[in-house]
Amino acid sequence: MRRAAVALSLVVMVGLALIIPGAFAQQDPIKIGVIQPLSGSVAASGNYIRMGAEIARDWINGRGGVLGRQVQLLIEDNKSDPKEAATAAEKLIVKDKVPVIVGAWGSSMTLAAMPKLEEYGVPMVVETSSAASITKRGNPWVFRISPPSEMEALGLERYLKDLGVKKADFLAVNTDWGRGAVGAFGDILKKSGANVGLAEFMEQAATDMNAQITKVKAGNADTLFITTAVEQITLVLRQAQEQRLTRKIVTTGGSSAPSQLIKQAGPAAEGTYHILFFLPWFPEAMPDGKLAKAFVDEWNKRGHPFDGLTEGFRGHDGVLTAVEALKTAGKPDPKAVRDALWKVQLMGLNGPIKFEKDGPAGKESGQSKPSIFLVQIKDGKIALPAFAKK
Repeated sequence: MRRAAVALSLVVMVGLALIIPGAFAQQDPIKIGVIQPLSGSVAASGNYIRMGAEIARDWINGRGGVLGRQVQLLIEDNKSDPKEAATAAEKLIVKDKVPVIVGAWGSSMTLAAMPKLEEYGVPMVVETSSAASITKRGNPWVFRISPPSEMEALGLERYLKDLGVKKADFLAVNTDWGRGAVGAFGDILKKSGANVGLAEFMEQAATDMNAQITKVKAGNADTLFITTAVEQITLVLRQAQEQRLTRKIVTTGGSSAPSQLIKQAGPAAEGTYHILFFLPWFPEAMPDGKLAKAFVDEWNKRGHPFDGLTEGFRGHDGVLTAVEALKTAGKPDPKAVRDALWKVQLMGLNGPIKFEKDGPAGKESGQSKPSIFLVQIKDGKIALPAFAKK
């Protein structure tokens, strides 16, 4: 009789295990794809974003994960190359079966990956790219939390009078990002009554910008807008100082890493202005001061370079957005996550994240409205200009 009871119990247990696998084995983690430039010309930025994404993952898993499962980041290197970005997107979707991706830093890289999203039906949270075409092109699987250049330019518009910009030249990286920034900021300057001068471009891997600076120096503009990654900005500032270029300098795109510029460009960075989307020097000035302070503290605790915080926050907010969509969807299904992204409302490090429709009717992408800040390098330190403190 006792043997029969034991046998019956075993049959019941086996049956339950077949019906409810999770009851006897820990469920597999939920995968989130991440595409960043971990090598190549803009690798520093991509690795900072990876670091921020890992902090978000660890915080989320420490709170129990999402849907009762841990979060696993599958991080792919796009090697600062658009073709590699497309390949990485396809691998994450086809082989790894991720329900959502965060990526892919540069606009050209993101644009190259976007057809794969539409082909296979998987959403991507765009954390950095700013070319207008990303949301204007018509891809319903794209949700951007970073500002397009037009939105960034509008954020600067209120400071143009205080900055005293009467005529501006442009020096930008020759990518979708750089070209888009020149157009967007040029339009805002014209609208405000300022004049637009030269538009000079440099290749992403270029290290000698003396020819472009010589052309700028020959003009009569009072301001130079620079759009590129921090490594190239450093070289531009040094070479501009060597040529004794006297211009008010404003960097766009939020990738200038002013602390890094102070170290690497030294006096050549003095007086320059920088548009940013996160202020690690003044976390209390962010929309959620407590969250910002906690992130800065955790970043420092891990021994990450402080200079990387102005990029690293993007990784945190990208993963946080993806996880919130997974939670709202109730399952790691790409279409359900895409639909859930329209319902996301949360507070990120940059500020509130909520998507509005942008692009052609019926194929709209999602665009959030980020917070935009302006800082200046003054006396070798990062400062909030008096007019920007308001």
